Amino acid sequence: MPVPPAGTALAGGTNGPRALRPLLDTVLDALTTGAEDRAGPLPPGGPDAVARAVRAACDPVLPENGTGPHDALRTLTHTLAAGAADPADPHCAAHLHCPPLALAAAADLAASALNPSMDSWDQAPAASELEALTSRALAALVYPQATDPDALVTTGGTESNQLAVLLAREAPHGPPGTHPHTSTAPLQIVCGANAHHSIHRAAWLLGLPEPLTIPTPNGILTPDAAHTTLTALAAHPGPGGHNAPGGPVLLIATAGTTDSGAIDPLPALADIADHHGARFHIDASYGGPLLFSTTHRTTLQGLAQAHTVTLDLHKLGWQPVAAGLLAVPDPTTLTPLAHRADYLNPDDDIEAGLPDLLGRSLRTTRRPDILKIAVTLKALGRNGLGELVDRTLTAAHTLADLIEAHPRYELHSRPTLSTVLFRPTGADTATLATIRRTLLNDGHAVLGRATTPTGLWLKATLLNPHTQPGDLTTLLKLVEGHTPR
Repeated sequence: MPVPPAGTALAGGTNGPRALRPLLDTVLDALTTGAEDRAGPLPPGGPDAVARAVRAACDPVLPENGTGPHDALRTLTHTLAAGAADPADPHCAAHLHCPPLALAAAADLAASALNPSMDSWDQAPAASELEALTSRALAALVYPQATDPDALVTTGGTESNQLAVLLAREAPHGPPGTHPHTSTAPLQIVCGANAHHSIHRAAWLLGLPEPLTIPTPNGILTPDAAHTTLTALAAHPGPGGHNAPGGPVLLIATAGTTDSGAIDPLPALADIADHHGARFHIDASYGGPLLFSTTHRTTLQGLAQAHTVTLDLHKLGWQPVAAGLLAVPDPTTLTPLAHRADYLNPDDDIEAGLPDLLGRSLRTTRRPDILKIAVTLKALGRNGLGELVDRTLTAAHTLADLIEAHPRYELHSRPTLSTVLFRPTGADTATLATIRRTLLNDGHAVLGRATTPTGLWLKATLLNPHTQPGDLTTLLKLVEGHTPR
């Protein structure tokens, strides 16, 4: 068979690696020069400057005749790298946006080259088995006493939370002491004001009543507030006849809030959900990887009492996007997701022993995101990942120490995970917003913002396990340099 031109060569097959190798050299060189040109956590100049650079590199987006594979790869990869917010830079610390391990990124390349589609076994023979083994091993971390725990691979916390709400809606429900039955009343979600926005979005997407949102002035959902709300809900129907007494309820707790990294009192909330006959979901998108750490895993006590648990390894798991999971203690929990399509999972194929993949996601076509996760687990083991978790949380405490010792800063609270809220002492909302945007536009630092009952705070979300104390000292100096005296 004649060798196709470089731009049309395929990534798979025995010739695929040969076609990829020179292209990878071009990509790696462009990533290097782009990072050198950026020379910081993000490009200077703000949105207008970045837009001009991208438009110049793309002009025209669709030429009559192409520029060739190496020129196109070099130009656009360099432009993307030069205009990136790079989470590997220790001063890029605004969001739950981790720097991926090189190991995981390399595995992701293999997944892209092979391109298994995880919607039927005959498109992903080995990948489907790898997903089954790896997802069950991760589910066993969440539910160590369960006989047959399982987990679905998702695009992240938002999809996992949506799946959890869907499974709760479809689950049999009944008051304590009665035989389960499927209620005709709509599922009512109860969550704290600290819950992720995806909970409200899931209710909207699934046609459910607006979640009952309990105030969390101290950043956590308290057991007393949850008990009071569930008691009132059982006694009084809500507006329009919703929330009828005895209707199904889903209580949602958070293990690692987006704003501050706070963890709700999980065991007490689990007991309250059980007392009221409510289903219990824990969004551990941020805090879940503490399960890898011998030092910190006890912080997640109570996780195994949940009916469903969200994990997200493209936060504290150092995976390229996407790497979410939804763990369950028993695979029968996933029964509502079962669907049939004759061209993907006909009954006779399933009876003949071909695994059914269609019921393992709301999506049809999906990438083998499990490969990068499996490679990371095998390469580093639980202890290796736990060490990265420990180092990251230690960096957060180091930053908190530096803030407390600094005469011109105030600390919101000691960090629970790797998020630190702080501000220059006495700075008002307008000043803080200006400091943050100035650092962004100058390309010097990427900091987030969080609003609490005590006002607006700058937010440093540390996810780089290689961050050094000197990096944190420099970050504080950058903020101080933009603070009016």
